[in-house]
Parts: sequence; structure tokens; C-alpha cells
Amino acid sequence: MLNPVPIVRQSLRDFGSAAIHGPLRALRHADFQRFLAGQGISLVGTWMQSIAEAWLVFSLTRSAFAVGLTATLATLPIFCLTLYGGVVADRVDKRRFIMLLQTIMLLEATTLATLTLTHHVTVHLIWGLAVIFGLATAFEVPARQAFIVELVPAEDLVSAAAINSTTYNLARVVGPAIAGILVAAAGPGAAFAVNALSYVAVLIGLSRIQKVYEPKVSTERQSIFTGLRFIASRPVLKALAWQMVLLTVFAGSFIPILAVYASAVLGVGATGYGLLTSAVGVGAAIGAIGIGGMGSRFTRARVVVVASGALAIAVILLALARDLTLALAILACAGAAMASQGIATATSLQLEAPPELRGRVMAVYSFVVLGMAPLGAFQAGFVAEHLGAPASIAISGGICLVGTAVLRRRLWLGGEGLC
Repeated sequence: MLNPVPIVRQSLRDFGSAAIHGPLRALRHADFQRFLAGQGISLVGTWMQSIAEAWLVFSLTRSAFAVGLTATLATLPIFCLTLYGGVVADRVDKRRFIMLLQTIMLLEATTLATLTLTHHVTVHLIWGLAVIFGLATAFEVPARQAFIVELVPAEDLVSAAAINSTTYNLARVVGPAIAGILVAAAGPGAAFAVNALSYVAVLIGLSRIQKVYEPKVSTERQSIFTGLRFIASRPVLKALAWQMVLLTVFAGSFIPILAVYASAVLGVGATGYGLLTSAVGVGAAIGAIGIGGMGSRFTRARVVVVASGALAIAVILLALARDLTLALAILACAGAAMASQGIATATSLQLEAPPELRGRVMAVYSFVVLGMAPLGAFQAGFVAEHLGAPASIAISGGICLVGTAVLRRRLWLGGEGLC
């Protein structure tokens, strides 16, 4: 009788070998493994704190405006300081700088947990801590984006970006799920405490990275606008940046009003809203894995065109959907398109920027993706308030589709160098 065990073992070995030489090939590098392990744990904790914090603020104030203000206060420093954060990232040892900022985030989470668990927390203290978190994030994100490039060779950067995006989106699914259970069982203070502990994993991972810091010498004057000038001087990168603006301010703006869509359009409660949010994350993880396995078969600029068009169409279809199952499928497709577009854009900027400017160039990316997100949320909420959620979603998708058509020629024909 044929023994199936050896066959199964060989199949698993073949699958593992194909993965490690395909979409997961960046995991061959030990420093990237250490970086990713810590970041993955920390991202789960960050999402837990985000959910628990919103719940706590609403419990204290019973005000939706207060909840929104908390998110705004955490985001405003990113809008104001991320470009300068890129200047700092290009001057310092990125690993040590990230460790310093992660330590500040650890102290912020510890303070929030202590205040909550001892029943001394107030909404004003939460707002103050949210500003501190935003300040640290404004400097940490561009440094982290630029640091990934130093952990893997250029040929594995797409894989590294895809794995990093997959980790982020899986955390976006896992973190809120754990937070919901933990908040219900032990209160928001417990979620804050777990998040504080998660930063320890990041610090351990970063402390074990063996790459030696090599100062980069730049003859250019240090300026927050250097990254902007570099991108503006290259037509394809400029088009990629504008495409990212379209995604952040318009096509991706359905996410902040997804709760309104779930309740007012689909008629589902909190559970249905959770499923819709998770569908975006699952789709993004699948899209990230898929683009990581493409290698150089398609130019990154063309991936951006296809993914942006697919995202715009998916958003328009979402506005027309009135069935939960159909909406889940559309959102999964939208998540996959968003991840593909974001990874292709970030990788292009990382590879095209010279080492001495990489922090400032990635600061521009972070400024668009994180700093301009409140503009998208504002415009989507304003339109939804006056015309309804479906109209808001459809208009945003339509603007992105028209914008993609305008940028298509520049990206499709001019992006052949971005292989």
C-alpha cells in the first residue's frame, strides 16, 4: 500500500521552496525576518489600541465628534511634520532612530494603559497622548519605509514590500478582532497594556539586526522640499505620486464611511460592519502576495494603472451593491487593488531615490498616504451627509477613474524603466 506521508512531506517541501524563491523570497534575509517579526506583533497591538481608544472615547463622551477628533489629533502631526521627518531620517542611523521612536510609542501606550486601568483617564488626556503618538509616527514612518530598502537587495524589494503590506493588512484583520474580545472581557485598558507589550517585540527585533550604519554624504542642502523636487523632476514618479493622491483622497475614502454604508445601505449591524472591514484587509493581503510573486513580469507603472482602474471600478460597483455577500466580494477586490497600487508605487520610489535622499522621498509617500487621508475622509463624509453614502462612494470612484485615464498615457508608456 502506498504510504502518503512521504508524498505529503515532499509536496510541502516543494511548496516551501517555491514560496521562498517566489513571493516570499525576501524572507531569505535574516535582518528582514527580524524586522518583520517585530513589526507584525506591534501592528496587531496598534490596531488593538485604535479600536479600544475609539470605544473608550465614545464611552466617556457619547460623542461621535470626539471620536473623530481623536483620530484627527493623531493624524495632524503626520500632515504637518512627515516631510521634515524624511529630512531627519536621511541624517541619522535609521535603526537607532526607529528604536527611539518606538520607545516613545511604548511609553505613550503604557501611560494610556495605566491611566485607564486606574480610572484616572479623561478624554483630554487621551487627546494629548494621541498628539504624542502622532508626533512619533510622523518621524517613524518615513524612517521605517526607507530602512526596508537597506535590509534586502534591490531584486527582492518588491517581495519585501509585498510581505510588509501583507503583514499590515493581516494585522488590520487580527488586531480589531482581538481588541473586540479583550475590550468586552477586560476593558480597553487591557488592550492598551497589550499594545505596550507589543513594542517590546519591535525593540528586540531591531536590536538584533546586524546591518552596520553607513552615513550617506549629500552635497544638497537639507530641505523638506528636496523629496518633492526629486519626484517632480521625474515625470513618471510625478504621475505615480498624483495617482497616489487620487487613491488616498478619493478611491480609498470609502473606508471612513464604511460604517454608514453598512448601516444605512446594507442594513447590517456591528458584525456586518466588521465583516466588511475584514474583507478589505483579506483582499489586500491576497493582492500583496500576488504582486510579490509577479517579479519583473510587469512594469510597476503599468501595475499601478491596472490596479488603480480596477479599484475605481470596484468602488463604483460598491456604491451600487445592496447585498452583503456581493459587497464583501467587491471590497476584497478593492483591497487587492489598493495593495497592488500602493506596493508598486512605494517600491518605485524606494528604488529610484538615491540613498542619501531616500528618507525624504519616502516622506512624500507617507505624507500622501497618511497625511492626506483626513482630506479624503472629510470630503467623503461631507458628500455622504448631503447626498448619501452611495452617492459619495460613486463620485469618489468616478473621479479616480477619470484621473487614472488622464495619467494612464504617462504611466503606461513612460514607465518602462520602472521594471
